[in-house]
Parts: sequence; C-alpha cells; structure tokens
Amino acid sequence: MGDTSASYIHLVHHLIEKCLIFRMSKEECMEALSKHANIKPVITSTVWNELEKENREFFKSYSQCQSRSQSSTGSDQMSEAETSQLIQKMISAHQADGDDK
Repeated sequence: MGDTSASYIHLVHHLIEKCLIFRMSKEECMEALSKHANIKPVITSTVWNELEKENREFFKSYSQCQSRSQSSTGSDQMSEAETSQLIQKMISAHQADGDDK
C-alpha cells in the first residue's frame, strides 16, 4: 500500500511539474488533473502546497510571472483537447516507467 501511495503522489508531483511548464495556475492544474487524469483536486492541492513549501523562491517568482501574464492581453493557453492529450501521454509515460522498475 505504501509503495502504491508513494507512486501515486510521485505521479501527481510529475503532472504538476508539467502543468507548471505550461504556465497553468494552481486552479487550472487542479481542474485539468481532475478532468483528464481523475485526480481529486484536494490531492493536487495538497501536493502543490507541499511543493510550494519546499520551493518558496521558485513559486514566488512563478506567481509573479503568472500575475504579469494574466495582465497581458494575449493568451497562449492550450485547448481542452491539447490538455487532455498531454495529460494522457504523461500518465502513460509514468506507468511505463513504473513497469520498468
């Protein structure tokens, strides 16, 4: 059970990192993982909060960049289909990595 839980948390952590790469906010990440990866928002939020605690400076800068990009008019958000496809690929890749161990 513990190994499975750790693997699940590792998956959520990995997916959050990918959300960060695509400049998603915490709320967008929670919504995307809930909808496309069937991960409860409370799980995503908890892992995100732990990452924030461990990486305060990064998230401070990330938050500032998020604020600046939201104030600009151009939006480069991914479409719903692109988000779904990306998350499914990440989950498949994570599962394949787990099978190799």
